[in-house]
Amino acid sequence: MKVVILSFTQAGTRLGERIGSQFRNEGITCQNYAPAGYAFADILPFPDNPKELIREGWGETSFLFIGAVGIAVRYIAPYVKDKFTDSAVVVMDEKAGYVIPLLSGHLGGAVELSNQLAVWTGAVPVQTTATDVQGKFAVDVFAKKNNCNIFNMKAAKEVSAALLAGKKVGFYSEFPVEGELPEGLVRCDEYGNPVSSMDDRSEEETQKSSDFNGTGTDCTNIDCGVAVTVYTSCNPFISTTQVVPKCLTLGMGCRKDKDARGIAEAAQKVLDRSGFHKEAFEQIASIDLKKEEKGILSLSQDWQIPFVTYTEEELKQVPGEFTPSPFVKKITGVDNVCERSAVLASGNGRLQQRKTGENGVTTAVAAREWRIHFE
Repeated sequence: MKVVILSFTQAGTRLGERIGSQFRNEGITCQNYAPAGYAFADILPFPDNPKELIREGWGETSFLFIGAVGIAVRYIAPYVKDKFTDSAVVVMDEKAGYVIPLLSGHLGGAVELSNQLAVWTGAVPVQTTATDVQGKFAVDVFAKKNNCNIFNMKAAKEVSAALLAGKKVGFYSEFPVEGELPEGLVRCDEYGNPVSSMDDRSEEETQKSSDFNGTGTDCTNIDCGVAVTVYTSCNPFISTTQVVPKCLTLGMGCRKDKDARGIAEAAQKVLDRSGFHKEAFEQIASIDLKKEEKGILSLSQDWQIPFVTYTEEELKQVPGEFTPSPFVKKITGVDNVCERSAVLASGNGRLQQRKTGENGVTTAVAAREWRIHFE
């Protein structure tokens, strides 16, 4: 996280200095800016065009304006796009009386940031988002806290609208759920049918969920709901907001110097066959003999996830039954690379897709243990 603090008066600059020190004490990168007459020590003077600070950091930096809301609006107006890419923008008055999350409150973290500033300064946080004001479940906050991606934001708005109107909203998860569901949410099975608790589900239904069976049909009992899933096809409700956790590992093996296009095609076939969201993958894994394999490194960069490797001895120690290959063992010293590396990288997780190989590339998918916790 990186924070830029912009102040415009002497009193505001002094307040910004204290807040900046607090951020840095918390290990958060923070830079203060002020008019040249108030700049000193770690506080830099505004550049000739202060709005350049906004342009350069937009989408990656959180901004705290200590001054009038109107100033903040004029500074950020040219760069505002959408809630997925906008920076968190917070405004505070120079006496720390009030702190306002102005933009990107949930996904960007402005609400969380304003609440932290309120703790540090004693300012009153001014929340205007309906779900915050009414104390209702917000699917975007839930996704952010659990490091998940959201799909179908139109449906997410319908979820919020339904909860604010006092209607029930379905909640289905392929993963274990701890704690009580927030008010307004109704636990449902993979077909969108309400169940009173996880204990009410049949053994067959529970096994389906634990195996990520995302083939449920649309439901007529509850119109809209949230599905925590790794599958693109999981739509239990007429209007389903998919919340996708990063919990899958793609294990890979390949011929030496396999071209990047062939690696990418193999990875795409994994998605096509399984129906997994690409965003559900948190890493790619293989044996350390492949750590410089350009094709896999290219896929890692394209998918924006890390590529991890393990030694022959580490892979040999992975418990479980794997698809053996005498040829692979002759080359690498271990009978299977893709399955073993996927399982090991996922913390001895469960294989979701066993070894598949063609055109000199082998793939497998494993899932680490992941669960939802409601307080």
